[in-house]
Amino acid sequence: MPKDLLLEIGTEEMPAKFMPGALVDLAAAAERKLADARINHGEIRTLGTPRRLAVWVQDVAERQDDLVAEKKGPSLKAAYAGGEPTRAAEGFARSQGIDVAQLVAKDGYVYAVLREPGRPVNEILPTLLPEIIFSLEFPKSMRWGNQEIRFVRPIHWLLALFGKEIVSFTLAGITSGNVTYGHRFLSPGPIEIRWPKEYINMLADNFVMVDPQTRKETIRAQIQTLAESLGGKAEFNEELLEEVTFLVEYPTALYGSFDPAYLELPPEAIVTPMREHQRYFPVYASNGRLMPVFITVRNGDAAYLENVRRGNERVLKARLADARFFFEEDQKVPLSERVERLKSIIFQEGLGTLYDKAIRLQRLALVVAEAAGMPASFVPQIERAAWLAKADLTTAMVYEFPELQGIMGRHYALASGEEAEVAEAVFEHYLPRFAGDNLPKTPAGKAVAVADKLDNIVATFSRGLIPTGSQDPYALRRQALGIVNIL
Repeated sequence: MPKDLLLEIGTEEMPAKFMPGALVDLAAAAERKLADARINHGEIRTLGTPRRLAVWVQDVAERQDDLVAEKKGPSLKAAYAGGEPTRAAEGFARSQGIDVAQLVAKDGYVYAVLREPGRPVNEILPTLLPEIIFSLEFPKSMRWGNQEIRFVRPIHWLLALFGKEIVSFTLAGITSGNVTYGHRFLSPGPIEIRWPKEYINMLADNFVMVDPQTRKETIRAQIQTLAESLGGKAEFNEELLEEVTFLVEYPTALYGSFDPAYLELPPEAIVTPMREHQRYFPVYASNGRLMPVFITVRNGDAAYLENVRRGNERVLKARLADARFFFEEDQKVPLSERVERLKSIIFQEGLGTLYDKAIRLQRLALVVAEAAGMPASFVPQIERAAWLAKADLTTAMVYEFPELQGIMGRHYALASGEEAEVAEAVFEHYLPRFAGDNLPKTPAGKAVAVADKLDNIVATFSRGLIPTGSQDPYALRRQALGIVNIL
């Protein structure tokens, strides 16, 4: 009768960004190893939190399939003479461990049909499960103690069950059993799992939502409800939501606030510290304006939320104070005067500075514009946008928050009295930044964007840094696709 198989690897907290790929690899490894071992099974489901990776395989056969293999031997002419087996046939049969009378004739040759009875699966699993673990690869792995094994983080416990039977093996000095652990602080003691079907519920009773999808949707629902109670709507960045999902085991959303005076800053200068540095979700009013509140997710229950709120508010206040300081200081120097400072920033080794690149961009953007048949009336805007395109890289705001390159350039260009079309082109020349991103809309933005990407591609190729099948550190493929999409 088929049984469910459960393997859980308990570790120290793993990097959130490693988790989605690890779960995919775990499912693939389990499926591959079971297939290689000729073990039939049902659905494979992976589960995980920052402290555990688990795979649950349903309806696993109790015995592996028999192995039936055909080994090709000598031709019929060489195997038989006058209807009797020759020494060649006898030697082949002997080498395969069968009687010569068991040879099978097919396609002009003799074959030995070998049958190996399947073994009980519970005898195979103690070897197979460690192989699944060893097959996992991570962007970065580590060793610990005196162990030779490498893994993403030190392993603290191993749970392995086949039905109600413990699959016993030892790895990294730890022997597997039927014990897991709940939330580090809310349920620190060991938890005995009697069989796989109670695993999810037992962990839920001990403050662990082990299913990532359930955890993700719980976080989404909590944030939505909380934002609505504040009279706004939360902005969901799916990458951030996924990262937060793998930062917590038992999510509880809470809100905090900040001084409305900071809303005088560009919205991006507020949202970027929230999202990129603090993992907060911004909240917008019905008119689309940013509200002076944020939502975050703690790894725990609703106890002492006020203390947690105050702590997060203090941290964000410091971040926003820095952003306001940078914004005010940056505006003391007009964007056009910052171009000279690009002489101190190297573009690429052996290819001059960003100031040199600005000069090239001016020339190349005009060539692009002419080739595209743009009217001559756009030339002044194109030249000016190309000249200012990289100037915001010298600002304190972009130095602190590189994600704001181009975005702050647009704000600073407008603050410096540049034309709106020029300011927009300074931002647009970075587009598209990722798959599905917006494309430049202004003529100047299109011309400078294409020129910038062409310059990057040619410059990088000139250094021999050509993308390979597995590596493209300068994102040249993305830039080439960007040119195609713009044109």
